[in-house]
Amino acid sequence: MKLTFLGHAAIALQFGAHEVLVDPFLSGNPKAAVAAEALSPHSIVLTHAHADHVGDALPIAERCGATIVSSVEIVGKLQRDRGPQARGKARFLGANSGGRVTMPFGALRFTPAWHSSGFADGSYGGMPMGVVFEFGDLRIYHAGDTALFGDMALIGRHGLDLALLPIGGHFTMDPDEALEAVRLLRPRHVVPIHYGTFDLIEQDPLAFRDAVAALPEADVGGAVVHPLAPGEALEL
Repeated sequence: MKLTFLGHAAIALQFGAHEVLVDPFLSGNPKAAVAAEALSPHSIVLTHAHADHVGDALPIAERCGATIVSSVEIVGKLQRDRGPQARGKARFLGANSGGRVTMPFGALRFTPAWHSSGFADGSYGGMPMGVVFEFGDLRIYHAGDTALFGDMALIGRHGLDLALLPIGGHFTMDPDEALEAVRLLRPRHVVPIHYGTFDLIEQDPLAFRDAVAALPEADVGGAVVHPLAPGEALEL
């Protein structure tokens, strides 16, 4: 499995021949690694309705026939925005927290997240969520936008190979809370996300890496932090 950090909270996951795109905020993102037009994923997963996460999901899906997977509210809104005369190839799959969703690459399960979720026009975006991906034996958690919450211990109870955690603060966890999230989740690897895109969420990912490395292995299970620049990849 290859993970490529695209900037902000956007990532691409390549598992065999299947590519999954998460929260593709690319157009208008000053730190985006690629243009939306350069991507042709099979699936697009959205954690919540804010513009810096929905991003280019609909035009990408319309162009390449990807399936957008998200809350039923987000999927419904995107279908309505698409309009009855749409000629694109986008497909849609609505879900919610808790249920295991079978996918061509394996499966995913949406989890709770402590945040908000609404479209720019004020439309309700359903509950904000994180998501756990199952790629063969690999389990990868994208926390979405969230504050720290104790039930992260339940998300990590079956083992996580990788956790993508926001560290930007102000709107989400800051590095101190993300450090506590690592204690609860105990993943093998961590990639920090949702920082540095704008002044309000400027953080030092290297300091976060060092703080996790300084913790006793018994506290975090030996988790290793990989601060990736936009465009950089990690293979598991």
